[in-house]
Amino acid sequence: MRTRTLTLSAAVGAALLAVATLPASASGTATPRSAQEGSVSAAALFAKVTSCSQISSGKYKTDDETSATIPVCGKNGAVFWKADMDIDCDGQVTSKCSADTDPWFQDDTAFHQSNGQPLRADSTPYVVVPSTSSIWKYTSSGIKGGGVVAVVYNGKVEYAVVGDTGPTKIIGEASYATANALGIDPDPETGGTDSGVTYILFKNSQVSPIESHSAAVSLGDSLAKQFLANN
Repeated sequence: MRTRTLTLSAAVGAALLAVATLPASASGTATPRSAQEGSVSAAALFAKVTSCSQISSGKYKTDDETSATIPVCGKNGAVFWKADMDIDCDGQVTSKCSADTDPWFQDDTAFHQSNGQPLRADSTPYVVVPSTSSIWKYTSSGIKGGGVVAVVYNGKVEYAVVGDTGPTKIIGEASYATANALGIDPDPETGGTDSGVTYILFKNSQVSPIESHSAAVSLGDSLAKQFLANN
């Protein structure tokens, strides 16, 4: 739920941090760190999204100052886009996600846990979808809060849920936990990656409870198999 501007200094800082980043085991989070979640490989999923049948009325930017070059694409049973990853740390206040760690922090998410509380960005892998606009209305494509997302990056698959909404003209954002599981620097201010992330959102899916990562992986693996069979 934020609008970011990737400044030169932030980009340089991210690059320096990427070089000096600690190994995954030193992160201290409980997020799964497996290179492969489920039984469907990143290569198999990626092979099905090599071409785009654009369903959005326009294209999105990855950051405020970039050009609008990212379409939302349609497939049987899913929509997808290929973009960057900015880090969303919104939701419950934790040691890793708060106004002290994130200049854009907001203490709420568009979709809530089963107990009514906002999602916890440092432990729940979730993806941000653009808020409804003339470019695209995500609900019209069968995408809803708690829907399953296969996030593919650098040969890895991480299953996440649709957990938050963002700016109407920007795309490419996911929670601290999503980035951390994929080996992307999860720092909400200087982390993320500029490109190479594929987001595959499965239509008419919903994880219950939304905060259960094991449920997301189980449903995601099943839907990924269907996706391969139907495309």
